[in-house]
Amino acid sequence: MGKNQTILIADDTALFRELGSVFLERTGHVVTANDGYESLKLLREQRPNVIVADLDMPRMGGDELCRRIKADPETRELPVILLTGTDLANDRARAIRAGADDVIAKPISRIALVQTVNRFLRGQPQRGLPRVPIESTVRIRLPGEVCRGVARNLSRGGIFVETEPIVPTPTELSLEFNLPDLEQSIVPTAQVVWRRPPGQRGAAGMGLQFLALDRTSANRIDDFVYENAAHANPPIAANLGEAR
Repeated sequence: MGKNQTILIADDTALFRELGSVFLERTGHVVTANDGYESLKLLREQRPNVIVADLDMPRMGGDELCRRIKADPETRELPVILLTGTDLANDRARAIRAGADDVIAKPISRIALVQTVNRFLRGQPQRGLPRVPIESTVRIRLPGEVCRGVARNLSRGGIFVETEPIVPTPTELSLEFNLPDLEQSIVPTAQVVWRRPPGQRGAAGMGLQFLALDRTSANRIDDFVYENAAHANPPIAANLGEAR
């Protein structure tokens, strides 16, 4: 990893392009684009190893750019990190539905951006996010019913919940749970990305990827995960699908 790795930053704000370039100058060779159209041109010319793109840009936003990249067999494996500039929970859901490999909210810290880009340059995808154990009752709102489960591990991107019934992938549902020592509930929407039916090894449950998640809740999850990841013993599986 180093200067032979190319990072494409797409943002219609010149200040962010400049700032992002400074943040990532020691991580790889940085090229920049004003919008999705220019990004597609640079994609063919520069062959970047990872793309960091703003969700909302004139002419073509990051979500449409991501969809086009993921729809092309030649580029679908290219990691795309989308940036959201508002506190709207649904912006994160837009990015995930477009196929984003990760989502970061602005304003972005240098550490968060560098760590996220480095993870993909090292070949560690979304499923490589740090996960920590948790035991918290989860209220699950399914189509037509409400049930309860127990959260067993958590990352900034998703959660594993022991529960029955087990619903098909990629069902979307609503969750409500609490982090230890925090009174305010986390209330995201999520989609089922894998299932462990009754009768298999381990308790029945579902691996869920967060969709709509407000910035405050996302920050609380981030803080909880990174405060506890170093103390997880034994190490927690880093893959939402490892326990399939």
